[in-house]
This record gives sequence, structure tokens and C-alpha cells, in this order.
Amino acid sequence: MSNTRKRYHPEFKAKVALAALKNEETISELAARFGIHPTMITAWKRALLEGASDIFDKNQKTRKQTEQHV
Repeated sequence: MSNTRKRYHPEFKAKVALAALKNEETISELAARFGIHPTMITAWKRALLEGASDIFDKNQKTRKQTEQHV
């Protein structure tokens, strides 16, 4: 029997993290609804909050392109 990890698409992670940010349901309720562990929801929510400022960084794309060419 294979023990491969299940991988989730970024769109799914964003959907779950946004639902967690809304605070309309508890993390446990979201975990039951989406069929994933509550710890994953907490981690995705934290990642979304930490990376949110990058969305508004105008120079981000330029910096990433520069770093790739080095």
C-alpha cells in the first residue's frame, strides 16, 4: 500500500483560508466540511495573512524576475 501525501491545489487552499478568515464557522466546522485536518486550515490561514502584503507590492514581480536571472 502506498503512503503518498495528498496534495491540494492553491485555489482550494485559498478558498479554505478565506473561509477561515470570515469567522462564520469554527475551524473544526470547516475541517469537517472540507474534509481536512484543522491544523492545515490554521497553517493556510496564517500563510494567507503573512503573504497578503505581497499582493500589493508593486515591485514584487520585478524583484522575482531579477532573482531568477541571477
